[in-house]
Amino acid sequence: MALTLIEPTNSTTEQSPNCPITGKNYELKLNESIRNLLAETHKEAPNFSHFIHVFRELMQTQHDPSLESIWVYAGLTFRSRNLPKDDLLDRISASKDLFQLVSACSVSCGASKSIALLAPVVFEVYRVVVELLGKDSALKRERKAMREAKSLVEAILGYMNVCCCKDDGEQCGSNMITPFADLVRIWIDSNGGVESFLPLVSGDVCERLSVGGCGVGHLAGVVIAEVFLLELCLRFRAGIVREELEKELRSWAVGSITGLGNFYFFETLVRMLLEAVLPVTSLLSSEDEVLLRKVLYDAVILVEYSFLSPERAIYVPAERMKCLAMVRLIITHEAVEFFRKFGDQMRAISYVKAFAGSHLPSQIIKWVTGQIGLSEKANLSNGSSPKALIKWLLNLEDRGIRVLDDSISKWRTKLVLDISKADFEQPSSKLEGKKVDDDILFYIDNKGEDEDADEDKMNESMSTAFVAAAHTMKSTENGGRKRTVGRSGEQKKIKFVKYDLSQNSDSARPRPSFFSNDGFSSESEVENPLSDEDTGTK
Repeated sequence: MALTLIEPTNSTTEQSPNCPITGKNYELKLNESIRNLLAETHKEAPNFSHFIHVFRELMQTQHDPSLESIWVYAGLTFRSRNLPKDDLLDRISASKDLFQLVSACSVSCGASKSIALLAPVVFEVYRVVVELLGKDSALKRERKAMREAKSLVEAILGYMNVCCCKDDGEQCGSNMITPFADLVRIWIDSNGGVESFLPLVSGDVCERLSVGGCGVGHLAGVVIAEVFLLELCLRFRAGIVREELEKELRSWAVGSITGLGNFYFFETLVRMLLEAVLPVTSLLSSEDEVLLRKVLYDAVILVEYSFLSPERAIYVPAERMKCLAMVRLIITHEAVEFFRKFGDQMRAISYVKAFAGSHLPSQIIKWVTGQIGLSEKANLSNGSSPKALIKWLLNLEDRGIRVLDDSISKWRTKLVLDISKADFEQPSSKLEGKKVDDDILFYIDNKGEDEDADEDKMNESMSTAFVAAAHTMKSTENGGRKRTVGRSGEQKKIKFVKYDLSQNSDSARPRPSFFSNDGFSSESEVENPLSDEDTGTK
């Protein structure tokens, strides 16, 4: 039996004409109702029937209902059903009904609120998928339940994409009236918390949602990230050959990030890559988790997305843009070291070159030098690497100039150790007297090789590596989804870094340029990026 869908209207038939619920009165009644509801949950035999009517009234009294009113109304309606705990098909059906109910109640809401309200739907679907993965996949009923679950996840992603296209400029949203941790208690028991409710994001992300006021736009980005990861994990079950699977996952990931074009989603994704293990251990094996990390590294590092540019992300606070840039810098450095550790020098090269050819170094330098009152070109020379820029920032911090915010500072100790270890393994003295790019530290791992190796062999090795890097930089655009034109009529663009590897060139060093999916190319705007030599203590 499906849930009755209630579309929010402006009807006030259930209100007293002398006591309109508007303004402060509305907020007071909403807060009081939620407090009473939470108190009821602690009783031995709670009765929520009265609250369904209260929150339905709070939802219908506004043209753009508050997130809290829809959230609680949908939750209470869903929990009022006697769902069979063991029948996974029925639970999937109930999750579909919940999805329909939430989307109907939020039909007059903006994009961010409509997406954020799907958090409980994702929570329920995730629980079913985890249980299905633990059952015999050869059974007919289990196979059907998994197909239904995959179909629902795809439908949720499609809905999110439509929301993002419908309201391209509204991603920030307002802050919630009620603390997010209190709203979570509507869906889980007292033993759980935000991390239990959002199992597909890292503890750091959950903490940021719990501390202070939770923005609707921020929560929407987190929910998108959960569905995005859930879909990627389900694609591992398609039975595709591993090499082909990696290409398909990368193509789909880039296309989806481009199509959604959501800053807070991208921020959440990047922050999760800071963790040693992605929050997908309940869905993937450790081997598959490593492959997923590779795919995500490619998607967030090798592509420059236009929706992240300061000109496009005007709704995002400047400090948040700066913070994301710093996190992306750290992620790029860690990805380079990750692949060097596992002997994938080709990929490490492509990451360093993508970084050097992007706008990210110049943005970070501009923000930092503006903060400390220095000229952007002061003491900066040509050549760039994530490691060099991080060393420069750490050097500024050592001088008492704070450039890393609280959310990144906790990674400082690890960065210092990583940089020191890299310097020990690849001492800069080896490069003295050689006029090569400082990124050679990332290109060639000479550990265990004869240090007196012929220079021609080194050039040949570098040329081979650059060719392989160029292959890794091929656009996956044709394999990804195309961006639906929004209200502005402007298509979102992504830029893939490519390299001109002319065989007749006297130098093995590549010339970075950009290639965007509209067919136009332009030169990089990065000016005077840092070299490792510029980061020493003065």
